[in-house]
Amino acid sequence: MDFEEFNSIPLQEVIDHFKLEIICQPENLSERVITSRDVTRPGLPLAGFYEHMDTSRIGIIGNAEYQYLSSKDSAARYESLSTYFAYHPAAIIFTSNNEIFDEVIQAAKEYDIPVLRTGERTSPLSASIVSWLNVKLAPRITRHGVLVEVYGEGILILGDSGVGKSETAIELVKRGHRLIADDAVEIKRVSATTLVGTAPEIIRHYVELRGIGIVDVRRIFGMGAVKETEKIDMIINLEPWVQGKMYDRLGLDQETTDIMGIQVPTTTIPVKPGRNLAIIMEIAAMNNRQKKMGYNTAEEFNKRLMSQMGIEE
Repeated sequence: MDFEEFNSIPLQEVIDHFKLEIICQPENLSERVITSRDVTRPGLPLAGFYEHMDTSRIGIIGNAEYQYLSSKDSAARYESLSTYFAYHPAAIIFTSNNEIFDEVIQAAKEYDIPVLRTGERTSPLSASIVSWLNVKLAPRITRHGVLVEVYGEGILILGDSGVGKSETAIELVKRGHRLIADDAVEIKRVSATTLVGTAPEIIRHYVELRGIGIVDVRRIFGMGAVKETEKIDMIINLEPWVQGKMYDRLGLDQETTDIMGIQVPTTTIPVKPGRNLAIIMEIAAMNNRQKKMGYNTAEEFNKRLMSQMGIEE
């Protein structure tokens, strides 16, 4: 069953990742979490405009805000800062190694606000934090399936238990492709068009093969056989071959699967003895890549067929 997680990330993890200097540390810093994927430049709040202010965001005080605060006398500066801090922003970061005003320390201690500092410039830091938080706090679901990378295409293999997903993944690894996840795939929606899959930490790099048990792919096939994350470019559904069922033979009908609002190209492959699923998936990956580059074999063949029929008529 699919489920969605609503995420937060410890503020300390942000501090460690971006190597931020702690200027003012609240007693419960280890309990502070970040829930917003955006940051804010609090120029308007510092000037007294507080409508539409999102206090879940990290506030970044760059050179513009710093110069504005520098232009005020001590009393006015404290009034501006304390009013802003009273709204309890998630944290404040001073950039460019700017000096910290005494009024900042005073107001931060009064309202228990974490104050941090970095030597990075404001725009690159803001972009880096937003990009990083977009991945860390991305909406996510877990799907039962297998994720592999084939010729640079991330293929999410779905199907009922026992249909051959893990065996196909091992065959693909033997052919030089890479495993990302087996059995459970954590899928994150990192942008309006991109899904990224990974494996839960406890089963990362492992595959279960019925009759053999758990196999450590990284140790058996080497580091080049595994990958931590991969974009999901297409989905392949494996299902037992049903005699008499009409399967797509030309590839003109493009199926898609909705995952968290993103339509992912989907192909259904019937499984029966004698079919080499690994080779079929390699062809599917190359065909999907061609489509993204603007060439659709099925459409080109259909045009040729229609043209030929027109000539015969």
